Amino acid sequence: MDVDYVIVGAGSAGSVLAERLSAGGRARVLVLEAGGTDRRLFVTMPLGYGKLFYDPKVNWCFAAEPDPGLACQSDHWPRGRILGGSSSINAMVWIRGHASDYDDWQAVAGPDWGPAAALAAYRAIEDNEAGADDYRGRGGPLHISANRRNLHPLTQAYLEACATAGLAPTPDFNGARQEGAGVYQLTVKSGRRMSTARAFLRPAMARDGVRVLTGAQVTRVLFEGRRAVGVEYRRHGRTETVRAGREVILSAGAVQSPQLLMLSGLGPAAELRALGLPVIADLPAVGRNLNDHQGLNYTWRMKVPTLNEVLRPWWGKALAGARWLLTGSGPLAASINQGGGFFRTDPAMTRPNMQLYMQAFSTLLPRAGERPVLTPDPFPGLSLGLSNCRPTSRGTITLRSADPFAAPRITVNAYSTPEDVAEMLAAVKMLRTIAAQPALAALIDAELRPGPEVTEDAALIEDFRARSGTVYHASCTARIGTDPATSVLDNRLRVHGIGGLRVCDASAFPTLIGGNTNAPSILTGWIGAALIAADHA
Repeated sequence: MDVDYVIVGAGSAGSVLAERLSAGGRARVLVLEAGGTDRRLFVTMPLGYGKLFYDPKVNWCFAAEPDPGLACQSDHWPRGRILGGSSSINAMVWIRGHASDYDDWQAVAGPDWGPAAALAAYRAIEDNEAGADDYRGRGGPLHISANRRNLHPLTQAYLEACATAGLAPTPDFNGARQEGAGVYQLTVKSGRRMSTARAFLRPAMARDGVRVLTGAQVTRVLFEGRRAVGVEYRRHGRTETVRAGREVILSAGAVQSPQLLMLSGLGPAAELRALGLPVIADLPAVGRNLNDHQGLNYTWRMKVPTLNEVLRPWWGKALAGARWLLTGSGPLAASINQGGGFFRTDPAMTRPNMQLYMQAFSTLLPRAGERPVLTPDPFPGLSLGLSNCRPTSRGTITLRSADPFAAPRITVNAYSTPEDVAEMLAAVKMLRTIAAQPALAALIDAELRPGPEVTEDAALIEDFRARSGTVYHASCTARIGTDPATSVLDNRLRVHGIGGLRVCDASAFPTLIGGNTNAPSILTGWIGAALIAADHA
């Protein structure tokens, strides 16, 4: 197989790379994806992601190590194992991050990753239903829904409560001002999920120069000296190899890109030798600096109907399903996160440090093997959630063994700094402040979680340690930087000291973005493709 680029992973960044690098017949591209097709009912159905949360057919279903910061619990870490990667199983919220996040990136990685470059790229990527302006794009490959047609009436009550609590309305979180409360834009088109497989990979697959192999799990990168020349992969029970004429690009995500680097001999030398792995390059930062957002919900029983009554009974599911199939509308056509927001726990801060999620349903009674999005509680419920935007706690991705099919060790270290604990304590109090405003208070029957008896700071901390978990935004585990002792990549995504090998996905982020990470992952693929193409022009 004669190819220019081998891309490992058909996820949020990998799908973009395949499309951009092959555009105009510029290059021959092979994409190797361990998972299978994205053409599945519950992938296409936006709210169907609850069915994918524990499904090993489309999801790696990783388990983090028991974490003292999370009351010694082992958190579930879903990661997409499917064309489109996590963009095919996520909650579809389209958030770029705060503009200053890209100032942070520029300070580390230069103007190619700065706010001006990011804005231009996002406007080129987007086909925004709300129309083009100085911030939004129109006519790009990725459709962005304005999310105005399927909103539950409680969304308006939430927005009014936020306003009286001091969070002004924000018409576009990706526009001039992120702080405030508003409605989330979604990667949904005509009531169907708009994953990167749909927006980027499938158009690329129509080209003669692009080949995608599913069920192909890459086990290591192949080297000649200190230059990557191809990869080894396992497919249909056979071990195969393929050479890359130009480069190998790892886009396996913030968990598996560092895992592959280490399996291939790039990482902390002592750890690799202890597992019997050869050392190509001693890169101590591989798998370090794991950064993620932690979140939790507060839940109330309501006096008015919520989506619980719509989606709980079998006949409600049937009616919602028929509506979605016939019209592409209704509760199944959107994310469960309808309202949202960003706020500061300290007015002295220069940018928001907390993100809000409003859900017109509740799921206190879990169903085994399913995130109960499609089976909510048997009473009207409302959930207000939040997550921290820029936590200071750091974790690691390390190898359990030299077996490429063994899951890596994920050590989160959640809430391991006093700063993270203090800001989350302040943040959960804000949830109660919002719920106490007249627009919501008149509709609330009772607080169910954590419950009105939980008021002291120590009890609130104990509660959020017990009930928090990842919001699936792992990043920075092979980050861009200038010092090989503390980073893995240069500002063109090249692995320090290694030829022919780049990493292009959320693991490359210099810092964690203050918001959902699917948009920045797509951005990384877009900018990364331009840099790679320029280097081979």
